[in-house]
Amino acid sequence: MDFAFSAEHVEVQRTLRRFMDEQVLPQVREWQRLADSGVYPTAVVEPLKARARELGLWNMFLPGLKPDEPGTAMSNLDYAPLAEIMGRIPWAPEVFNCNAPDTGNMELLHLFATPQQRTRWLAPLLDGAIRSCFSMTEPDVASSDATNIRTTVRRDGDDYVVNGRKWFTTNASHPNCRIAIVMGVTDEAADADPHARHSMVLVPMDTPGVTVVRNVPVMHHLAPEGHCEVVFRDVRVPVSNLLGEEGRGFALAQARLGPGRVHHCMRTIGQCELALEMMCERALERRAFGRHLSDFANIQDWIAHSRVEIDQARLLVLRAAWLMDRQGNQAARVDVSAIKLVAAQLQTRVLDRAMQVFGAMGLTPDTPLAYLWTWGRAMRFLDGPDEVHLRVVARNELGKAKAKMGSTAPYYLIS
Repeated sequence: MDFAFSAEHVEVQRTLRRFMDEQVLPQVREWQRLADSGVYPTAVVEPLKARARELGLWNMFLPGLKPDEPGTAMSNLDYAPLAEIMGRIPWAPEVFNCNAPDTGNMELLHLFATPQQRTRWLAPLLDGAIRSCFSMTEPDVASSDATNIRTTVRRDGDDYVVNGRKWFTTNASHPNCRIAIVMGVTDEAADADPHARHSMVLVPMDTPGVTVVRNVPVMHHLAPEGHCEVVFRDVRVPVSNLLGEEGRGFALAQARLGPGRVHHCMRTIGQCELALEMMCERALERRAFGRHLSDFANIQDWIAHSRVEIDQARLLVLRAAWLMDRQGNQAARVDVSAIKLVAAQLQTRVLDRAMQVFGAMGLTPDTPLAYLWTWGRAMRFLDGPDEVHLRVVARNELGKAKAKMGSTAPYYLIS
């Protein structure tokens, strides 16, 4: 298991860091000013996108990228440190066309779209000309168990008719969001296999009956791209808008989630690295009771624990990426659950320490710490809550134990 990067990929990392430092970081205040005024910061993002694409820093997340498609195909392992670098500024991934949920949607379209769907939706997404959203989570049911999903997708002649209510549909209020991938029930029979009842359909956002009800704040932070509540009321789309096959919605969702969780986790690690750097600087410059904060043993403990925990999480994520590259997403299913669990809890832990070192300032929007803490807390729900991932890991361990039941008997010192 070798996590060393080739000289070529080290150079890509260096180029990306330089671009982030010289091009993206100077625009943070303007981006925030526009976002706070209720205007999506397109004027900031679009020029940066053009420059990033010129440098080949484009669509780096998609291992299966074809030669005639725009971007730079990389393995999951090679992409992981790039996601970490981009993650230091939460909105930066859009500059490189590597932002969620578009990355997951492009992966789905790449795997399952028809030629017509690829031309109409995948091509403009790969070009960064449009944005997309993914509508799966619902407010009226426990969406951690996706068999609960109630949105219906009923066949009516040559159309599907979609009815339902979704929320936390990220990107839905982005001014360039043009298409939603909606998961709903296509087989309503009482005795239907609960994992073969759902399908995914492509719903253009301007279709009659699609209503973005509100942009839901996440712990009082309002994302300009939106984590929206969306209602679908008698929404008609042609049968040709089915993504993949009827009844395969669960399989498609799993294909989408694996790589996306790696991306989320590496962005989290980048944000934790930033928090640790800020914590150390603050501890070195701030004085209390006649000493620098860095002289207090408890502050040193926080710094040391943060360092080793970040490094542990990074290694776990790299292993999951390595396994996905070599054996496929399904083989890495348990590892992906493990990293999602570890990374989300890591973020709230490290950010909490950094905020404590900053004192009251850590609670304000004067630093990115408060926002990053809230996003870490949200991470413990999105892409599956902690409890689901704990169950996946535990069941895997219990399954291994059951398969070799009694193997620990020789270790007992009694007859």
